[in-house]
Amino acid sequence: MDKIAVDSVTFTYGSDTGSEDTVTALNNISLDIPKGSYTAILGANGSGKSTLAKLIDVLEVPDAGKILVFGMDTKDEARFWDIRNKCACVFQNPDNQIVGTLVEEDTAFGPENMGVPNPELSQRVERSLKEVGLYELRGRESSSLSGGQKQKLAIAGALAMEPEVLILDESTAMLDPVSRDEFLKLVEDMRKKKGLTLITITHDMSEAIRCDRVIVIDHGKVVIEGRPSEVFSSGKLGALGLKQPENFALCYQIAGICGCEILPSDLESDDSLISAVVKMIPRMVSSYVQDFPPIEEIQDPEVIMRIKGLSMSYDRGLTKAIKDMDLEVRRGEILGICGRSGCGKTTLISHMNAIFMPQTGDIEIFSKTGSLHTSDKKDKKQIRQVVGLVFQYPEYQLFEETVFKDIAYGLKKAGVPDSEVKPRVIEAARLTGISEDILNKSPFELSGGQKRRVALAGVLVMRPEILVLDEPASGLDPRGRDEMFKIISDLKKNGTTIVLVSHNMDEAARNCDRICAIKDGEILLTETPVNFFMSDACERAGLTRPVLNIFADKLRSAIQKELPRCDFGRPYFDSALEAANIVRSVRKAVKKDA
Repeated sequence: MDKIAVDSVTFTYGSDTGSEDTVTALNNISLDIPKGSYTAILGANGSGKSTLAKLIDVLEVPDAGKILVFGMDTKDEARFWDIRNKCACVFQNPDNQIVGTLVEEDTAFGPENMGVPNPELSQRVERSLKEVGLYELRGRESSSLSGGQKQKLAIAGALAMEPEVLILDESTAMLDPVSRDEFLKLVEDMRKKKGLTLITITHDMSEAIRCDRVIVIDHGKVVIEGRPSEVFSSGKLGALGLKQPENFALCYQIAGICGCEILPSDLESDDSLISAVVKMIPRMVSSYVQDFPPIEEIQDPEVIMRIKGLSMSYDRGLTKAIKDMDLEVRRGEILGICGRSGCGKTTLISHMNAIFMPQTGDIEIFSKTGSLHTSDKKDKKQIRQVVGLVFQYPEYQLFEETVFKDIAYGLKKAGVPDSEVKPRVIEAARLTGISEDILNKSPFELSGGQKRRVALAGVLVMRPEILVLDEPASGLDPRGRDEMFKIISDLKKNGTTIVLVSHNMDEAARNCDRICAIKDGEILLTETPVNFFMSDACERAGLTRPVLNIFADKLRSAIQKELPRCDFGRPYFDSALEAANIVRSVRKAVKKDA
């Protein structure tokens, strides 16, 4: 049988323990994935996507129904190793998959357990590490890698097993855009050359659009399936907590402004989308477009944090993590920190919260209560009250018995009177959208999105003046991402200064007041999104421009061939504003010709 067949499968967590708190992750689900296909599985957090991946890779077995992997039943214990040798799965959190002390040891772990002999084992390790760009770090300790580098290491370990089925469960979430595209091209080429069956579970719609087929799961059932263009033009994604890719969203915004309810469902490429929009020009001429909302700009910015000459080395000075950094953070802004994996972003923000003491240079924080220096040990405690830091995996910051106790932990350590603790916990819960009915639950019973909110609340309860967030929306579905950035926007409105580390260029462009690009531990440029993405800093930093920005440029160029008088003016990074700008420019150009 040349397919993965999922037939009437049900799986419930807790059913094998007799627990009353059971969760049905998959509910009588059926689907087929042909051998050699490229399939995206989409769905909101908690829809059952990761559970399906675990069942295919025999990390779990169905409670009911069956799964056949190329004719082998996952319930057949005699075929367990046959299936595991054919399948490799890379999950979102690489720390859960890294077992070797050194990079090359960890890469060798999978094929070594499969019995791959030397010299083939060494050749596989070398080839896989070169493919993901970690070969030069093969002798490094795995624990010393950045989050993105750890994700590359987990991917290298899977590639070294030379699987027939590769399941990617949000495995590119921690990669910078260039590394993500390089990896996706690598596995797509492997699929073409070796017939690899590729399954990607993702919240990134730009990844899903690369696939041959998209399957959307909701509450453990398949609700939509088809070609990417069919799924993204179905009009059903919003109700499922999902979004269209940026290029689709922009074209549909234009269609809406022009009075078209929906575009054709057979638009498979950028070129076909652009062609469809160009054909709308007559409708654009007669359409009504509202004025742009005003752009908020910080007038006469006040500096709240000044970084001067900051440098740090690891490995007794052999590895320079950051080099002579100078940077000012303005009060009340959202400052984006962007750069490729391992460029020094996490090292920089760890200094902001005094987790690391400066080896060279200093960070001065202009708190409401006075000036603080990270180089001064006596200021450390107060700095951590002024600067709150939420890490890349905020779930690791949870450890108490209940949500309430977890949020209140910092207050207790700071000696805040008991009479003030409850009101401040309630306030922090409200700010992060945590309902009071879960305050007495264990934080480990919550969904991934809820855990992130609790970790964030545990920092906000200290009422920091500066909040540093390391990839706060990574792994969240589109609805969860929107909710997270709504929280961030509300915090900014309340006067909190935000430092935001992100690999998502579209989100950085849309949400940040300024963007700071880092390459190899050095700051290249700090500018507004418009000025930043119009410069060459993105390319020099090894990053890509926002997907929306790239596609909009192509679309503008195509329209200008039809209407040379079009002047699109200042670029924007929100599909609704881009759409209105394009339609307005067409109207102006036609009016000039008339």
